[in-house]
Amino acid sequence: MTDPTAIQPSELDQLPDRDPEETAEWQASLDAVTEAAGPHRAAYLMRRTLERAEGNGLALPKLLETDYVNTIPTAAEPTVDGDEEMERRITAWNRWNAAAMVTRGAKHGVGGHIATFASAAWLYETGFNHFFKGKESQEAPGSGDQLYIQGHASPGIYARAFLDGRLTEAHLDNFRQEAGGNGLPSYPHPRRLPWLWEFPTVSMGLGPLSAIYQARFNRYLTNRDIKDVSASHVWAFLGDGEMDEPESTAALALASREGLDNLTFVINCNLQRLDGPVRANFKIVQELEAQFRGAGWNVIKSLWGNAWDELFRLDTTGALVRRLRQVPDAQVQTYQTRDAAYIRQDFFGSDPALVELAKLLSDDKILECFHLSRGGHEARKVYAAYKAAVEHKGAPTVILAQTVKGHTLGTGFASKNANHQMKKLSTDEFKQMRDLLELPIKDSDFVDGVVPYGHPGADSPEVRYLQERRAALGGPAPARRTQPLAPLPAPADKAFAAFDKGSGSQNVATTMAFVRLVKDLVRDKTSGKRWVPIVPDEARTFGMESLFPSLGIYSPKGQTYEPVDRDQLMYYKEAKDGQILNEGITEAGSMADFIAASTAYSTHGETMIPFYIFYSMFGWQRTADQMWQLGDQLGRGFLVGATAGRTTLTGEGLQHADGHSPVIAATNPAALSYDPAFAYEVATIVKDGLRRMYGEAAPGEDQNVFYYLTVYNEPIPQPAKPSAAGVDEGIVKGLYRFNTAESAGVQVNAANAARIQLLGSGTAIHWVLDAQKLLAEEWGVAADVWSATSWTELRRDALEADAALLRGEERVPFLRQALQGAPGPVLAVSDYMRQVPDQIAQWVEQDYSSLGADGFGLSDTRAAARRHFGVDAESIVVAALAQLARRGEVPASAVKEARAKYGL
Repeated sequence: MTDPTAIQPSELDQLPDRDPEETAEWQASLDAVTEAAGPHRAAYLMRRTLERAEGNGLALPKLLETDYVNTIPTAAEPTVDGDEEMERRITAWNRWNAAAMVTRGAKHGVGGHIATFASAAWLYETGFNHFFKGKESQEAPGSGDQLYIQGHASPGIYARAFLDGRLTEAHLDNFRQEAGGNGLPSYPHPRRLPWLWEFPTVSMGLGPLSAIYQARFNRYLTNRDIKDVSASHVWAFLGDGEMDEPESTAALALASREGLDNLTFVINCNLQRLDGPVRANFKIVQELEAQFRGAGWNVIKSLWGNAWDELFRLDTTGALVRRLRQVPDAQVQTYQTRDAAYIRQDFFGSDPALVELAKLLSDDKILECFHLSRGGHEARKVYAAYKAAVEHKGAPTVILAQTVKGHTLGTGFASKNANHQMKKLSTDEFKQMRDLLELPIKDSDFVDGVVPYGHPGADSPEVRYLQERRAALGGPAPARRTQPLAPLPAPADKAFAAFDKGSGSQNVATTMAFVRLVKDLVRDKTSGKRWVPIVPDEARTFGMESLFPSLGIYSPKGQTYEPVDRDQLMYYKEAKDGQILNEGITEAGSMADFIAASTAYSTHGETMIPFYIFYSMFGWQRTADQMWQLGDQLGRGFLVGATAGRTTLTGEGLQHADGHSPVIAATNPAALSYDPAFAYEVATIVKDGLRRMYGEAAPGEDQNVFYYLTVYNEPIPQPAKPSAAGVDEGIVKGLYRFNTAESAGVQVNAANAARIQLLGSGTAIHWVLDAQKLLAEEWGVAADVWSATSWTELRRDALEADAALLRGEERVPFLRQALQGAPGPVLAVSDYMRQVPDQIAQWVEQDYSSLGADGFGLSDTRAAARRHFGVDAESIVVAALAQLARRGEVPASAVKEARAKYGL
């Protein structure tokens, strides 16, 4: 067994010690203090020494954890710039109305959350009164600060908007009742309340991740001279339980690495998550402090209120501080609900020094400290923390504010495990709350047991004060503004038309075609600088390295090294004004980038055109929640799933073979999902997307959509665009006839040949074309080939047509119009599971069948994989013959003969 007192090997043994005797003297001094004054005194002196060293600029590793006390001592707190009593009254009204709104809604069974805002009220009110800049701020015009409000605290934000006149009682009574068109959404949902909410946050974990990348994108806009938003500050309000979500802490190192001092996390540490304590047997504040300090953040703890000052003054031995570090969170929660006798015995009775300290305290004092006095509940404590955060330079700040969940809601709510699920207060509980908050609400105001809303009057001192404070800070907040922006001029048609003639004999993958198109579009003198290319460390896989030298990769430090490939034409170039966001291996971070860029038109009044290109399998499957967030936030841009399809990735295997992303994409109402087969289709879709999202949208078109394109890494000669009328319309709407058996030049040997319609999407179109030839030459069957660029858009159009019919309107789905009169059955083929093409089955008047790549992917050649899934040309031929045989149009024996001939 190792002797614990023996000196263990140290990394410092490798470093030269120019004066070992001096070193020994320091060590001996420490030993002497430890022996004479005890280990706690020795530890205190060491920390003071490290603190002095840091203040003198000595490069030493930092401690990851400090004592369980406030970072800012009471004596160092700045004076609050405002009327504290007035702010107390305003906060009281907001507390009341938030609880009243949820309770009144309970009779409709719509639910709501009360306890979160009750604990966090001062965290919000202090910011609204003193720190959060509005859109009309002189410092940050058109942008203001960006506020990521904790979703469960939304009732408190609505209550404040009611007090300042932005909402009425009718609005509050329609909380969570949106179907009629006048309701308030349950949580921050910009799509549902676009004049108020900017950022959807209640899918927990996405708020903190998005806030970091928003702060980073603000720097990107500034460094690229798009708009100076250096005065904008990003505030993310989070719960301590929410920090367990992996996305919550996924980008902490990025924020520190890039010195995002325009970012502050405010974590409401009420020590409770949805079902109980966050860290029952541990201390979440200490854990978070270590995590953030380790990541390089500035950490401010605001744990105890002023009532604790007396206790700390009486703690001459350090026993109180030591005990506070020992007590687990669940026990702190218990103290909140127990009497003074219990606290004396359990908390103070553990140490003789604490027993003596407790003798100096009255029961009322103990209850005040353990029941009420928390740093997050006192305006001065919160103000001091916020002021320190915005003044700190060089690193982001996290404020760990301790609160009580359900504070001021009474003993039935405060600190109870079930309070997240408790949706209402009784009349008696409201009256107790009224008395505690000192609100002028009479018993007679409770009519038939219904709790009244409270308002001091539109011209009251409270409302005037609130509005004056907001005016000084730049207008109401939170607030979303979409200024009328001039449509972006369409890029020169030359960039798109270049793909119409095809590639001749040159093999070009559609992934490369998209990159070539973007390379031309970013050269546009008007809109080129507004493109934001985003890629998660796979740029070379997608052939994007040619963009490195011309556009540069964004880095706030520029390029502080000589790249290893500097002598090559396509070298790795980083620049402070770089245009490409090359995010490393993080699809979640890349999506957060995309969301920030895609909503810059509203956040900052600046139109940006993001395109995020990713390994297809790792887009929707991994970050579909963020894509839903993107739709909620009304983002615009292009998502590009590269190396798409289940059979195009030779050798990559099961976890890389994407056969289902279009299925997931189809569930997102804001996603316009396309599976283009040819380069000219890609160009046509991008051109239409630029028109709809950034140019002149047609009447009735929603601009707040995003385009999802699948592109492939299989190099194939690209054909010229057919000259027939309606091709562009068909590409955008989802279907057009690429050729007929006759126009394809295939020879059908039989007179009155059977005919079939073959629909293919994406890379499958090439197997369909091969099958068209085999059917004609070997089986005497004429096949017409259709390119289905979007199964999803065809379905949506058909659904809208069905809805129109129910309203008494005559409307025929585009799909049915396109296929009207087409002879024979229809066989649809894609490189995805059959569920993708089967989206349209019920609206096809002809006999319909499909082929797809269902099941898990596998590693093999493309040809072998396609044969395995039964989607290669020969398999299509057999399926086509089987469909025709069922109709009696070819002999049944032909199917058996074909299977034998092709070895199926």
